[in-house]
Amino acid sequence: MTTLTAPPASVEKYASAFESLDDSDFPQWLITTRLQAWANFSDLGIPIKRRGNELWKYTNLRPLADAEFEYGTIGLVSLDEIRSNGPWDDAWDTVVVVDGNFSAQLSNLHGAAGLTAGSLAEAISAGTDDVESQFASLAGRESYAFTALNTAFAGDGVYLGVAAGAQLETPVHVVFVSSDLAASRVTYPRLLVSAGENSSFTIIETYINLAGPAQLTVPVVEFFVSRGARIRHYRIQMENEKSFHIGTTRVDQKGDSSFSSTSFAVGALMGRNDIHTQLGEPGAECTLHGLYMTSGRQQQDQEISTTHAMPNCTSNQFYKGILSGKSHAVFSGKVVVERDAQKSVANQKDLNLLLSRGVRIDAKPSLEIFADDVKCGHGATAGHVDRDTLFYLRSRGVDEDAAKAILVRGFAAEMLDEFKPAALKEFVERITDGRIETLLAESDTLGTV
Repeated sequence: MTTLTAPPASVEKYASAFESLDDSDFPQWLITTRLQAWANFSDLGIPIKRRGNELWKYTNLRPLADAEFEYGTIGLVSLDEIRSNGPWDDAWDTVVVVDGNFSAQLSNLHGAAGLTAGSLAEAISAGTDDVESQFASLAGRESYAFTALNTAFAGDGVYLGVAAGAQLETPVHVVFVSSDLAASRVTYPRLLVSAGENSSFTIIETYINLAGPAQLTVPVVEFFVSRGARIRHYRIQMENEKSFHIGTTRVDQKGDSSFSSTSFAVGALMGRNDIHTQLGEPGAECTLHGLYMTSGRQQQDQEISTTHAMPNCTSNQFYKGILSGKSHAVFSGKVVVERDAQKSVANQKDLNLLLSRGVRIDAKPSLEIFADDVKCGHGATAGHVDRDTLFYLRSRGVDEDAAKAILVRGFAAEMLDEFKPAALKEFVERITDGRIETLLAESDTLGTV
């Protein structure tokens, strides 16, 4: 593939992999889209400058920019490895992607009526309805380096279509796996979801990493939610604690649709969940919730935004973080209510539990309101568990370690209760209980202030 421009020094390491891409199986429109995305990435580079760069003001990407990652190698993964490292239920329709490539052998599809699920590359090559018009139409509107990088390398991934009126009874599980290879590699997961009018389904999006060395995962997800459609979405991020995960999700909602998402993030040295929902027709509603836990020197970023473009729409953002060691978390929440979006209702909240003196939380909730008939509110808090609260449990015969675990678990419980599928709930609760041990081992403030 011929590049449009020579990349600057900050992105040279990706250039040879891009130039070696094979376009022979793809239509011209995708080739053109890739070339434009590469030109955008070449112009933008890795955003290491933080001054004047609001999107990355609190995040140092220099370690990512300096790291070297291979591209194109695909390892072997067993079904047992997937089952033991992520949520699983044989009753779910499961689509598995290994190192960016769809695996028919590992996927478990039951042929649910109204569901089309499988390889994105095959959907592109087959000219599947709406793929050409939808692909990169949401995650390509802004000048965003990592979205452009993913699109430049876009080839395979998952296409998921739900027919109009379909009511799927069991969840659809999309699993992105980094295999256990010795090298540090980069993968570009891609998920395109098209929900027909008045459809209803649950989707679980899981990222797991079986590798030991540092990895870079740059996923892009696009949801097209038609009129009256209802989507319940869960996002599980479980990369290893040497790795980087820079995720982008874009959601376009039509009238009277509902999109509800809960994220669970405990992995990666540096993880980012960037999600934007566009309420583009009257009556649309979205709920964006999440729980993130950091320890050691981890960092988790939540870049959460919603645009109310039309009247009578409702949105809710609510995130909780638990931090210990010398870890860092960022919550940047934004709600924009445009001039025509009268009768909008929007709420935004971020709560953080700080277990160590060395942690840092940067919380920046914001509202931009251009309409005059709205109900909107926002807020953020960060604090410790005081000694009186701990003493209350101790005075009732609970030993100190158990009392601390109860308090931390109680803070997380509100979010954990949102995970409704039984196998998924059991998984996130088990991971949370294990993480609490790590969090408490690094704690030096719980019950001391």
